[in-house]
Amino acid sequence: MSNSPFNVLTTNAVDLQRLLADNQITSVQIVQQCFDQIDRHEPALNALISPAPRDKVLRAAAALDEERINGSVRGAFHGIPIVLKDSFITASNLGMSNTAGSWAFVGAKASKNSAIAQLLIDAGLIIIGKANMTEFAGMKMTKMMPGWSSHGGQTLSPYVGKIEENETLLGHSAPGGSSTGSAVAVAAGFSPLAMGTETIGSIVTPSTRAGLYALKVTTGALDTTGTYSMTDFFDSVGPMAKSSADVRTMAEILLQRTFNSPDFGTWKGLSVGFLDPNVWKMAKEMCPPHEGTAEQMVEEYENVVKLLQKDGCSLKYPVNIADVDKLTVDGEQAIMPIAFWEFKKVGILRFIESFDECPVSSAEDIVKFNRDNSEKAMPPPFTEQGDLEKTLSCNDDPAKIEGLRNGLRQAGQQIINTAFDTQGVNLIVAPGDSSLCIHAAAAVGYPIATVPVGQLRYNGRPFGLCILARANEEELLLRFMAAYEAVAAPRPVPNL
Repeated sequence: MSNSPFNVLTTNAVDLQRLLADNQITSVQIVQQCFDQIDRHEPALNALISPAPRDKVLRAAAALDEERINGSVRGAFHGIPIVLKDSFITASNLGMSNTAGSWAFVGAKASKNSAIAQLLIDAGLIIIGKANMTEFAGMKMTKMMPGWSSHGGQTLSPYVGKIEENETLLGHSAPGGSSTGSAVAVAAGFSPLAMGTETIGSIVTPSTRAGLYALKVTTGALDTTGTYSMTDFFDSVGPMAKSSADVRTMAEILLQRTFNSPDFGTWKGLSVGFLDPNVWKMAKEMCPPHEGTAEQMVEEYENVVKLLQKDGCSLKYPVNIADVDKLTVDGEQAIMPIAFWEFKKVGILRFIESFDECPVSSAEDIVKFNRDNSEKAMPPPFTEQGDLEKTLSCNDDPAKIEGLRNGLRQAGQQIINTAFDTQGVNLIVAPGDSSLCIHAAAAVGYPIATVPVGQLRYNGRPFGLCILARANEEELLLRFMAAYEAVAAPRPVPNL
């Protein structure tokens, strides 16, 4: 055995737990190896906005090793490192910032962890850093590259590296989605696990583009006290990892329930509808195709369909869902009005109130701070804050917003439930690069998962599938992921 019993790029958290249980490794050694990997590759990838102070992390790891020696193991991931997106507040004494990517929050002080951070610490996980994110999860300006924040800079894909000149927001070299730092940290071996948050596609896109297994839980299923949410209506959270087993264990910790169906690893009881990848794809202006990219993604998607059918999965292909454009309320667009209003009136205020001391107290303060400190808060090329400014004039009557919320959820659920019912399926699958997460994740609040499929020959960027279930049917998603992983090609590993 070399001096290292594990490979940071390929070993998952469940395997690490086994090594810990067999006394082949300590938590101190695990975090030390994560630190070494961060030292090697973080300067190029910029995935972490605020690494935890190493002495604190090593002390926490040593204390958890001591607990293990004394026969006390807090849970299935006792002593395993995790990275949290910088939307989850961590108590100031842990030594990390809480900024949601914005300079306006630098120096804010919190005496308490967010409910989710506390849950993870109580379960024995070690927070080794906060991940960079799209500033305010995108609620700053429309054309801001995902994975960019004024406080954290631009996160890059460990598979692709530099973003191409004049790239579109979800083009093939873009890392994708506001939880980009979390996904990159796992793919690059900085940590076996990470937590992200999703408004619309913010877990799905970065995790499929980093070749990861991930889960966005049902909206409202978890206590998000102390977590920056753009909206209550759309936002949810979830884990990212290198294997379905890791996601399953994280889901058990987060949802405080056990997923122990005897059918795990089999297709029994799963009925899966695959959407047509020629219909369900990204618009050309979001992601311009390069030579062969569109064809390759369709071909490998259809190969997955054949592979699962051959393995005994009860599968329908293609199934249909009504078009996303139908997602309006009495002909009125609802997604952005809800997002702007909830950010200003609910999300940002609740984030600010989670701190004991905070340099800003409202959306107005943030806009003013950015203007007064434009050199660092609005540096080129993202020199405006048009969306933040738009939220300031959001003074719609709460009853109107409530009407939009109810109308959108009903319209979305009508579309999705009709698809489930008429096609007789309990899971719906689409390419990761498609708008299924708008239907599902956003409008209806249902849980969604991702699995890796392959890598573009064009530039090595991974791509994958997103899988949708009905509310609180996380177990079906976890079972699909396990059965899929057993027959699929291994997830792509970046060549760093």
